[in-house]
Order: sequence, then structure tokens, then C-alpha cells
Amino acid sequence: MVAVPRLVIAAPGSGHGKTTVATGLLAAFAARGLRVAGFKVGPDYIDPGYHALASGRPGRNLDPVLVGEDLVAPLFAHGATGVDLAVVEGVMGLYDGRVGAGDLGSTAHVAALLAAPVLLVVDAAGQSRSVAALVHGFRSFGQVHIAGVILNRVGSDRHEQVLRDACEEVGTPVLGVLRRQPSVDTPSRHLGLVPAVERTVEARASVAALATLVAASVDLDAVAAVARRAPALAADAWSPAAAVRAVAPGLDADAGSVAAGRCAPTDRRPVVAVAAGPAFSFGYPETVELLTAAGAEVRTVDPVRDERLPAGTAALVVGGGFPEVYAGELTANAGLRSQVAAVAATGAPVVAECAGLLWLCRTLDGAPMCGVLPADARMTPRLTLGYRDAVALTDSVAVPVGSRLTGHEFHRTEVSPRAGVAAAWGWRGGAPEGFVTAGVHASYLHLHWAARPQIAARLVAAARRR
Repeated sequence: MVAVPRLVIAAPGSGHGKTTVATGLLAAFAARGLRVAGFKVGPDYIDPGYHALASGRPGRNLDPVLVGEDLVAPLFAHGATGVDLAVVEGVMGLYDGRVGAGDLGSTAHVAALLAAPVLLVVDAAGQSRSVAALVHGFRSFGQVHIAGVILNRVGSDRHEQVLRDACEEVGTPVLGVLRRQPSVDTPSRHLGLVPAVERTVEARASVAALATLVAASVDLDAVAAVARRAPALAADAWSPAAAVRAVAPGLDADAGSVAAGRCAPTDRRPVVAVAAGPAFSFGYPETVELLTAAGAEVRTVDPVRDERLPAGTAALVVGGGFPEVYAGELTANAGLRSQVAAVAATGAPVVAECAGLLWLCRTLDGAPMCGVLPADARMTPRLTLGYRDAVALTDSVAVPVGSRLTGHEFHRTEVSPRAGVAAAWGWRGGAPEGFVTAGVHASYLHLHWAARPQIAARLVAAARRR
């Protein structure tokens, strides 16, 4: 059983201020001395970075589309171990889920799976009494419990009073009122907010400002009381070591010793380098946890700054991010690019997603990259976005041929030519996608490895064999 006070921050749609409120609540409660944890519904990588700054713990994602309904509560319990309060930030509008699948993957879906009360954040700019109809409609639609409202972008004392009176008409308490504060806005670009890792000093200042704003504008005691109303969850915390043992029993000794804090012999723990830093900041913390549980010694490498891979690197994992923003720095780091190409040429296992795919190409908008793949990447004006039910077309270090799983695409680039190398994935309505060659598996598809711990087990086993 999991008895963690918790609440979900939702909104009628995108742009109402969910990230502002969720991050501000985490920071404000942390400033009170509470141990807090932040979560994000869906495949977003950027908001959890701000949650991590506010809470001092990894920000985690809860996505029933990527991991399945059954894993949502265990992953929540894993991330909320030892905390006093958990804040779950929603995605888009409260009932916006996977297109064509009802509320699957929506904020409401996750709130129901966690039996968590919901606070509705409403951008009140440009409306007054009409907010009552909006709030009443969201309370009446669906089965989640909306415990209160936080009003955002309120213009004046008079505006606030009209809004409060309107919410009172429909029996919904107002737990906070945020005035228009451009000083706490986070800069955006082509794929959303600028990640915290790219603006660490400014991001910390923004989070501190949010803590002050929310503490002064929100009834924190009332919010905490709402969170405490959440009932105990009948779920056991997800364990990376148990997940690996379940799919690869032969790894019991190494995985168990690592999980228990007893290091396995060095020669049995291959070094797996995981790309990090401002250009490659998209990743789930469970990826590193699974690699460690599978017996790897995980070390990070920043392709913008580090001139060499970690000593003894036997495998490489490169997630998503913004290589297009740092193309000049990545090109200038010729020594690392050459080393990555040389390592890949030996057949070492390399798994790359989205930004990692671009980095492995010959060029990105004409700027030289690693040259591992016989293809070139370029920016386009078109956004490619959505979940994909994929089947593995080629046996690889990541998955066996024929494996079926769900991933997510999110990019404004394209890679060509596609021909000449075996494809990684296929899905209905799409052309074959990604590349598999020797030990390399590179694709646009973002995966949550908690749904498929075999990926970590296969990669570490391949690294160990080297």
C-alpha cells in the first residue's frame, strides 16, 4: 500500500499555467521543509526538469500509453518513496488523451489511476462570471474529483472578487489567485519551454520566484489538506532490479548486488556511457536505473563539452534533446565525434533516440556530426508529433525482430536517405523508420524502458560480451 498525500494539477487546456503552479507548489512546500516529489503526465521531458529543481528529486513521467495502466501506480510509488507530498502536473486539457482513444493517457486517466484529487488551474484573463460555466462543465464531465480552483493571470482586486463569487456559485473553492507576473515566465522555442539544464542559473532564480509567488498567492494549508484526502493506493513500488530479474533471470547476481549497494566485480560491470548536458537532456530516470540494475556502470558524457567518452566505454545511449541548437559546439568537438564513430565501427552497442539519431548522422543542416549513419538530417517547418504503435522490423541490440511496443515521436527534422540500412521500426500509416546496423539502433521513436526492461538487459549483456 502507498499512503502518500498527492494531488493532480490540471487545466482546461494548454497555456493556462499548469507548470507555473505545479513547480511553484513543489518549491513552496520544499521551502517549508517538506519532502516533495514532482511528476508529469505524458511523454514531456522538459517540465520534469523544473520539477527536479524545485523538489531536489528526479522529475518523473506517468504515461499509461507508453507503460500501460498497470505500471502507473507502481512508478508513482517508486518516485514518491519517502516523500511527504507529491504533485502531478497534467498534460494539455484535463480530458485530452491519445487521439481517437477517449481519455487514454489523459490527465483525468492518470488522476483516476492514482485516486488523486484534482486542482484546476484556469487562465482567467479576459473572463469574469463565465468562469463559473467553465468550472461547472469540467466538474460535471467525467469521474475525477475537482477539489478546487487556482485562478491564474488575474488582473485586479475587483477581477478577483468577481471570479471568486462565480466559483462560489457552482460550489468550487478557490484555493489560490495568481496575478499577472511576466517575471516568472519561462522562455520558449520551437519544441516548447527551454529546458532547465540549458539555463541553470536563470532556472533556479525562476523556481525561487515561483516559490515566493505561490506561497503568497495560494492557500498552501488548504492545498495540503486536499492532498491528504487521497486514499492509500493498493500498489507496490516499481523496482528496477526486480524488473530486470523478471526478464533476465541470469542477471540475478549482478542486478541484485547492485540494487543492494554491493558492487559486483569491476570486470563484470561494463561501462555504459549515457549522453547528457544541454544538447541531450531528454531522458527518463528509469533508463539509468534499469541499466544499473542490469549490471552496468553508468557514466554520463556531455557531447558539447567532453572531448572523450568515459574510460572503458563498452556501450553508448543517446537520448533526445536539441542538437540543432548546439550544432556548432557538437561539430567543434571533433575528437569525441571521431571516437563515437570508431566505437560504433567496432560493433559496440549504441542506442540512440531522436536527437541521438541526428547526432549519429553525417550532417545536421550541413554541420558535420558523427558520421555513424549514411544519412543527413535537416530542420523542417513541420512538427511530427504523436504516439506510435511500432513493430521491430530488424533484430537489434535493443529489441528482437517482431517486438511490439508503443513509443512517441516529437521533432521538426527529417533524415535522408532512408534506404541502404535496415529499418528499426514500422507502424501503420508510416514508412519504415530508423536504422539498425551492426550494434547501432537509432530511431526517432522515444521509448520508456520501464515498459520494456529487456532493452536494458540486452544492451548490458551485449556490452558485457565485449
